[in-house]
Amino acid sequence: MNETEQELITMVLSGRAEAFEPLVTPYRGPILALAYRLTRDREDAREVAQEAFLKAFRSLGRFDLSRSFRNWLFQIAANEARDRLRRAKRERAAFEAAAREGIAAAPAPEAGRERRETRSGIMRALDALGRREREVFVLRDLQELDIRETARVLGCSSISVRVNLSSARRKIREAIRRDFPHLEEGR
Repeated sequence: MNETEQELITMVLSGRAEAFEPLVTPYRGPILALAYRLTRDREDAREVAQEAFLKAFRSLGRFDLSRSFRNWLFQIAANEARDRLRRAKRERAAFEAAAREGIAAAPAPEAGRERRETRSGIMRALDALGRREREVFVLRDLQELDIRETARVLGCSSISVRVNLSSARRKIREAIRRDFPHLEEGR
């Protein structure tokens, strides 16, 4: 990493957010190109690049100054592109399955209420987690990163990821049992 990048990172970390723009400007084109090569879609590529820069800004405090800033940005963008492709694949599969089954009717009003209650319960369960537990759970179980990738993104050890993931899963199971006892009845 060059001295200018290191100075800009130090400035951002000291609270001068405006220093982030000149830090990432040289990488806008290369990150967009990478995102396009991975997604093969202009709009997806723009969204991936934007999300990668947002994630980089939020995670800059965990950036290891001995690493290459460029490579770190590329890793974030590649992970974001992979996540987007996985989500698109799941959505496509769900849509195709629904089309095969001929599901075209709108859900009953009760289904919408149940869905909102379920979403609300899940959000309460996530809110009950500590910051690190929530980060690990989201990256590992929702974003589907493996243990090593999660540790690398969070700047911690694989053991820390496993411990926090176990704790987060336990707390979420307990919250689900508490908030949705009717799910236990079917077991």
